[in-house]
Amino acid sequence: MDFNLSEEHEAVQFAARDFAQNELLSGVIERDNEQKFDPALIRKMGELGFLSMMVRPEYGGGGMDTLSYVIAMEEISKIDASASVIMSVNNSLVCWGIQAYGTEEQKKKYLTQLSSGNMIGAFCLSEPEAGSDATSQHTTAEDKGDHYLLNGTKNWITNGNSSGVCLVMAQTHPEKAHKGINVLIVEKGAPGFIVGKKEDKMGIRASDTHTLMFSDVKVPKENRIGDDGFGFKFAMNVLNGGRIGIAAQALGIASGAFELSLKYAQERKTFGKPISDHQAIQFKLAEMATKIEAARLLVYKAARLKDQGKDYIQAAAMAKLYASDVAMWVTTEAVQVHGGYGYVKEFHVERLMRDAKITQIYEGTSEIQKLVIARELLK
Repeated sequence: MDFNLSEEHEAVQFAARDFAQNELLSGVIERDNEQKFDPALIRKMGELGFLSMMVRPEYGGGGMDTLSYVIAMEEISKIDASASVIMSVNNSLVCWGIQAYGTEEQKKKYLTQLSSGNMIGAFCLSEPEAGSDATSQHTTAEDKGDHYLLNGTKNWITNGNSSGVCLVMAQTHPEKAHKGINVLIVEKGAPGFIVGKKEDKMGIRASDTHTLMFSDVKVPKENRIGDDGFGFKFAMNVLNGGRIGIAAQALGIASGAFELSLKYAQERKTFGKPISDHQAIQFKLAEMATKIEAARLLVYKAARLKDQGKDYIQAAAMAKLYASDVAMWVTTEAVQVHGGYGYVKEFHVERLMRDAKITQIYEGTSEIQKLVIARELLK
C-alpha cells in the first residue's frame, strides 16, 4: 500500500488547485447569486483538460486514470461545486458512458466535441415519477424502423440548458420492464426538444438545472448506445462510476470548508488570543481533519479499484455515502467556527454548506447507497 501521490498526480493536483484559486474563486459568490456560470470558464476547463480527463487521447481527452480525476474534482470543489458538477456530469456520466459503450462513430462524433469545452453533455434519467426508482421510466422511445420517436419529460437535469447533447433513457418495450429501456444520444436543437424551467436551487446555484421535454423528437437509430434494451444497464453502470465523482465533490466541499476554518481560527481573536487556542475550536478542527482524511481514503480506494479493473461498486457506494455525510457535517461545523461571519456570503462557508446537501441526494441518495452496500455484502 502506497499513500503517496505520484509526480503525475501531484501535477494534476497543482493544476486543478491553480485553476480553482486563480480562475474560479474571484467570481464564485457572484455566480452563486446570479445563478449563472460563465461559458468562458467552461471553455477554459475544456482547454485545461478537466472536461475529458479519462477520455482517450485519440478522441481529444487526457487519457488519465480515475484517481487523477478525483484529485482534480476535490481541488475544484473546494472553491466552486457548481463548476465541479459540470465537470462531473461531463466526465463520469456522458464521456465515460459513450467511450465505454458507444460505437466508434459515436465516439468520433461526440467525444472530441465534449472534450474541447465547446460543448458539454447532460445525463437524463430522472423523471417526475422516476427518481430513486429508475426502472419506472415513462419517457418513451417508439421504434419506427430507422429512428425512434421520443416523448416524455426529464427533470433535475444538470447542464439542461447549456448542454449540446443529452443521453436520454427511454422505454421502448414496456412489456419487458427495465429490460426494455434504451439510451439515446439526443442533440440540442432537435425539433420537439424543449428546455423547460430552470430550478431555483438551495446549492450549486451557478450550474443550470432544468426540466427537459421531448415531443415527437426524431432520433436516428445510430444514436442508440448498445443493443436494444441496454439502457437501464447502461445507466446503472455509468452511475456506479459517477458516485466516485460525487464522492470526490463532497470531499472537496468538506476540504474547502476546513481550510477556510483553519485559517479563520488562527486569525480571529477572542479574549485576547486566537480562537484556535481554545480547546473547543481545536477539537472541532481535529475532528474535521480526521473525518476528511477518512473520506479521502475511501474515495481514493474506489478510484484505484476502478483503475485496476476490479469490482468497485461497494467501494464507490461507501465513498459517496460517507463523504457526503462528512461534507454536510464539516460545513455545518465550519459555519459554527466562523460564528456570525459564517452566516454571511462573504466568508464562503454558508455557500459550501448549501452546496454540501445535494451530495447526499443526487446520483443516488444516501439511502440508495446503503441498499447498494447491503446488496453487495449479502451476495
